Amino acid sequence: MTPVAGVVIPAHNEEAVLGRTLARLLAEAAPGELDVVVVANACQDGTAEVARNAGARVIGTPVPGKAHALRLGDAACRVFPRVYLDADVELSTASVRALAAALARPGVLAAAPVPVWELAGAGWLARRVHRVHDQLIGPRRALAGVGVYALSQAGHDRVFPLPDVVADDELVHRSFTPAERAVVPEARSLIRPARTVRAHLNRRVRVRRGNRQLAELGLPAGEGRLGIRSLAALVGRRAVSPLDAACYLAVLVADRAVTARRRDAISWATDASSR
Repeated sequence: MTPVAGVVIPAHNEEAVLGRTLARLLAEAAPGELDVVVVANACQDGTAEVARNAGARVIGTPVPGKAHALRLGDAACRVFPRVYLDADVELSTASVRALAAALARPGVLAAAPVPVWELAGAGWLARRVHRVHDQLIGPRRALAGVGVYALSQAGHDRVFPLPDVVADDELVHRSFTPAERAVVPEARSLIRPARTVRAHLNRRVRVRRGNRQLAELGLPAGEGRLGIRSLAALVGRRAVSPLDAACYLAVLVADRAVTARRRDAISWATDASSR
């Protein structure tokens, strides 16, 4: 059968989680329904073997970098629409179908699922920070931060080949107007965020520096900045508790301090805390 979608999965040392991701992705798929390409990117473990055993096509490269891996996988993919999926994020067959259906609507060039956060195993402070962050970012997230985005052929041609950026999902998000991108309620991505504050701070450093990189490329954030008033509004309507807000502010201060202090080059790395 002709695949309903292609799925590109960049994977850097993801042996521990990739089998779970592929099992969920293919659980309900008919033979040939999805064209799945896994790019084993500078791996030193059994990522490629796990992918082959699950039935995915595998491309290996010794060259590190997520954008590079996405370009390789994209070039090997055979069909549109295309779904770009992080190796540690679970997406069901039904969700891929829903994303493909959304991209068939007139004017929709890019689509993403609604994220579901799996916080089991996260520390109490990390859980509070994630709770507040999701409430702040959720209404404006769209294509970024959910571990998945999907593109029609016209949407793909706007952003590929990707430049060498760290925040590929944010680049894709900023490349489309709100009318051109869709959040698909019938699709869900299961995400396991950082389970410790240290891991969360490491991720936030990458996010901030990735955003700065996009601004230098002429893609500034279009939705404006969130401030203390947004946080106060959440507390005022009891979406989060005052303790949640205080924890978030404390970590936010640390986040900015660490970002200002870190001068090392940003690179693609695996968050071991969520594995």
